[in-house]
Amino acid sequence: MRHRALVALSLTAALLGGAPERPAYVPPQDPAVLRKLAWWQDQKFGLMLHWGPYSQWGVVESWSICPEDEGWCERRGPFAGNYFAYKTAYEKLGTTFKPSAFDPARWAKAAKAAGMRYVVFTTKHHDGFCMFDTATTSYKVTDASVPFHADPRANLAREVFTAFRKEGFGIGAYFSKPDWHSENYWWPRFPPKDRHANYDPARYPERWRAFVDTTHRQVEELMTGYGPMDILWLDGGWVAPPREDVDIPGLAAMARSHQPGLLVVDRSVAGPYENYLTPEQTVPEQPLDYPWETCMTMGNSWSYVPGDTYKDARTLIQLLCRIVSRGGNFLLNVGPSPSGELDPVALERLQELGAWMKVNGEAIHGTRPRAPYQAGPLVFTGKGKVTYAHYLPAGTDQALPPRLVLPLELSRGRGHVELLGFAGALPVRRLVDGSLEIIVPEALRLHPPCAHAWVFKLVGLG
Repeated sequence: MRHRALVALSLTAALLGGAPERPAYVPPQDPAVLRKLAWWQDQKFGLMLHWGPYSQWGVVESWSICPEDEGWCERRGPFAGNYFAYKTAYEKLGTTFKPSAFDPARWAKAAKAAGMRYVVFTTKHHDGFCMFDTATTSYKVTDASVPFHADPRANLAREVFTAFRKEGFGIGAYFSKPDWHSENYWWPRFPPKDRHANYDPARYPERWRAFVDTTHRQVEELMTGYGPMDILWLDGGWVAPPREDVDIPGLAAMARSHQPGLLVVDRSVAGPYENYLTPEQTVPEQPLDYPWETCMTMGNSWSYVPGDTYKDARTLIQLLCRIVSRGGNFLLNVGPSPSGELDPVALERLQELGAWMKVNGEAIHGTRPRAPYQAGPLVFTGKGKVTYAHYLPAGTDQALPPRLVLPLELSRGRGHVELLGFAGALPVRRLVDGSLEIIVPEALRLHPPCAHAWVFKLVGLG
C-alpha cells in the first residue's frame, strides 16, 4: 500500500474535481474480463487482509525497511538506530512466526455475516516474504526456518482462499511488484536508496530480466495452484515503464491463460491493465464514470498494531453507503495478529456491519448510483425500477426525522415508499414543487429497525 507523492496528488485532484493529471480510464476489451468486471461491481463490499511476520512487531508492513525519510518508514525498537541491523532483524521475523490460532474459516464466516462478498489477501508484500509455497525463494512461510512450516495449514494463502471460496467469496490475490528481499531488486552490491530498484535496470539488463522472470513465475504459481481466481491486485505502482518494466502485458496474458476473465489491477499505472482504480483511504466527492474501489483500513494501520483504534460502526456503515452511492466498491482492511486472530474489536465491527446489512443489504449489493446521487443527508442507489434513499444521520442521532423531503416524484397511483426493515408502506404526499415528502410515524421514528443509517425504498418513481 501507500502510493504517495505525485501519484497520490494526481489521484486526489481527479477525485475532487480538479484537472486530472493521469490518462483516461481504458476499458478492457476481453468479453470475459468485462463480464467479471460487471460481476465485481455488483459485489460492492470486500475484505482485505494485510498479514505477515511483521505483525509480531506491530509495525507497518514492509515500509520500515525502506530507507526513505517518510513518517510511514519510521523504525522503532532496539535496532532502530542502525538501518542494516534493523533490516537483518526484520528479515529474521519468519523464524519466530507461528500463528497457531490461524482459523481462516472463522474470518470467512465473520466477513460473510458482515455482508462482504470478496476477499483480497496479501500473498506477498514489498518486503518479499511469501505467504504461499513458492519454489522461487526460501523467504516464505513454508520454509523449514519458519516454525509454522510443519503445520498442515502452513500454506497460508491456500488456506485463506479455500476458506473464503467455501463461503461463496470472490478471490483476490494481492501481490507486490517490488521485492525488497530479492537480490535482483535490491542488489547487495549497492545499498538501497529508496523504494526503487537500487541499480539501473537498463545498465544491468540480465539482473533485471532475472527479477522479471521470478515475478512472472510467482504469479503463475498463484494462478495455477490456488484454485479459481477473480482478481490479481498488483501493488507498487512505481514499478512501471520506462525504468522498471516487468512486462505487465505478458504477465496478464499468462495469468488469464490460466484464469480466464481475471481482473488485473495494476494500481496507479493507467492503461489497459488497471481494470479498476483503487483510491486509498479516501472517498470521491462525486460519482465517477469508471470502475473504482476505495481501499481503507478499519483501524489506523494496514497491518496489526496492538491497541489500534478502530472506526466505529456508524462511520463504517455511512462510508459504505457513500461509496456505493458514488459507484464504487468498499474494500475494508483488517490486519490479523501474530497468532492468526482478528482483533475482538474488529470482529465486533463486522457483527455490527452484518446487523445493518441484514436489514439493508438489498440497497447495497447489485446496485448502481441513482440520480440525484446526494441531497443533504441522503445518498441514492438503485436497481431496476427501485430507488433507495439512504438517510445518514449526523453525529449520534438515533431517531429518524418526522418528515423527510426528497427531490423525487412518485408515479400517481402506482408508487409507494417503504423503510427497509419495516413492514408496510409509509404515508407520502407530493409538494407543490413536485418533490416528495415522507411522513415517518412516531413509533417508527423513535424505534427504527436498525442503527446508524436508514434506507427508504421507493417503488414506482415518475
